[in-house]
Amino acid sequence: MPEQISTATDTGILQVPETIAIIMDGNGRWAKKRGLPRTAGHKKGADTIHTIGLEANRLGVKKLILYAVSTENWKRPEDEVGYLCKLPGLFFDRYIRDLMNNSIRVTFAGELERFPESTQKVIRKAVQQTEANTGLELCIAINYGSRRELLLAARQYAADVQAGTRDNDLTEEEFADYLFVPENVDLLIRTSGEERISNFLLWQLAYSELIFTPTAWPDFDENRLRECLEEFSRRDRRFGGIKA
Repeated sequence: MPEQISTATDTGILQVPETIAIIMDGNGRWAKKRGLPRTAGHKKGADTIHTIGLEANRLGVKKLILYAVSTENWKRPEDEVGYLCKLPGLFFDRYIRDLMNNSIRVTFAGELERFPESTQKVIRKAVQQTEANTGLELCIAINYGSRRELLLAARQYAADVQAGTRDNDLTEEEFADYLFVPENVDLLIRTSGEERISNFLLWQLAYSELIFTPTAWPDFDENRLRECLEEFSRRDRRFGGIKA
C-alpha cells in the first residue's frame, strides 16, 4: 500500500500523498478568455509549475508528475508547438536557482528525441544539475503518451526474454520497472473542468484517487492544491479490500 504522510497545517491534518500527478489543462482557454494568445497561457502555466512544485515540496510530497506535452500535442498550430519547445529553456533559466535552493530534483518521462536538440540539452542539463537533490522529485512528462509507454515496455521485455537476460515470467512489480514512471500514483488532479485522463499514466492510475477541478491551470495555486489534498484525505482508500 502506498505510503501517506501526515503533516500538520493551518487547516488541520492532511494525509499527504506520496505521489501526485497533475494534468495541467486550460492554458489556452485561460488565455483566450483574456484576449491573449495561447502562448501567454503556457507562459503563465509554467509559472504555476514553479508555485505548485515549491508547495508540494514544502508539504512533503515525494514525487510530482506533470503532464506537460503529450504525444498528441504535435497536432497543434506550428507557432504553439514552437513555443512549447522553447518553454523548458525559459522555465529553467528563470527557476533553476529556486529548484536548487529547495533541493528539488528534476526528472522527465517520455521521448525527448522528437524535440529540437536545444530543447533536449536544456532538459538534460536540468536533470544533471539537480540529480543530487533530496527533496521533491519534479517529473515532467514531455512527449509522453501512456499507450506508447506500455508498448515500449512490452517490446523491451520481449527483447530481454529473446536475448536470454530474463525468464519468460513477469510480475506486476517487474513490469513497472520497464515504464517511464514505475511508481503507483496516489492522487491524480486534472484542472480546467475536463473529466478524463487523456492517455496519461494508464498503468500507474489503477488505484489512484481522481480529483477534477474547474480551475484552469494558470489559476491553480497553493490554496487549490491544499483543497485537493484535503479532499484526498477524506477519501476511504481500500485497494479492493475491506477495512475492519
